[in-house]
Amino acid sequence: MSNADILNYSDPEPLQCGRFTLSFERPLVMGILNVTPDSFSDGGRFVARGDALRQAERMLLDGADIIDIGGESTRPGAPLVPLDEELERVIPLVEQLRGANMPLSVDTYKPEVMRQALAAGADLINDVWGFRMPGAIEAVRESNCGLCVMHMLGEPQTMQTVEPAYEDVVREVRAFLEVRVGALTAAGVAKTRISVDPGFGFGKAVVEHNYALLAHLRETAPRSEPPLPILVGMSRKSMLGKVTGRHTSERVVAGAAAAVCAAERGAAIVRVHDVAETVDALKVWAAVRDAARRS
Repeated sequence: MSNADILNYSDPEPLQCGRFTLSFERPLVMGILNVTPDSFSDGGRFVARGDALRQAERMLLDGADIIDIGGESTRPGAPLVPLDEELERVIPLVEQLRGANMPLSVDTYKPEVMRQALAAGADLINDVWGFRMPGAIEAVRESNCGLCVMHMLGEPQTMQTVEPAYEDVVREVRAFLEVRVGALTAAGVAKTRISVDPGFGFGKAVVEHNYALLAHLRETAPRSEPPLPILVGMSRKSMLGKVTGRHTSERVVAGAAAAVCAAERGAAIVRVHDVAETVDALKVWAAVRDAARRS
């Protein structure tokens, strides 16, 4: 990004997020709290409630701005989780973490989980299905929670079994997100509650599509002035392993580098496993950005 780009770029508008209004003078760090036995990176580590609470506290101390709680893995080929089981994993954690005075996000596509999570105190619903499930929009419409609308080609069980195909991945992702944002606003959801996610790794060829989306990140978002906040999730994913040759647990540096690349290209929120390292990398990037703005 050139100095001219830095000076001319407008920050996204603030995001209404339940009890909080999030502003984006700097990218915010969303810490991932998977309470699942089978997530691709940390499955099984935080299934026990005490372990999950300790991990949330650790991410808070490391500088996380938001905690994202997920009760069902969305890795390629992951089995579906029954509704009651997802509720049992997620809702007690939301209730116990509500007093931490930070935004709580719940990663779910099930309308009933959305309803109960919001009643328990969640501030943001992060939906990999883009609020396409019947009843999803109705579940969130009357609240003041934030929403993250993600692009996904196919579904988690099958999205990588057939090689993903696009004529123009950036244009097609933006078109999808425009339709979904339009569906939400048509239902009465204020645009100030909506953020978007291009869905790295969700029905994309590992290198070809994911890095095209990262290179042109601002262009993936629906046209809006000021721009809608963009959330990105690349932490430990195969797109990093393919470039570095590193195993999932060895992708911390690559993830921090990806977060900086995303920040340069307009990301408002980065969703990560490795909070402390990402926070430090973004502090250095922000210092350089601010120096460029002053010069």
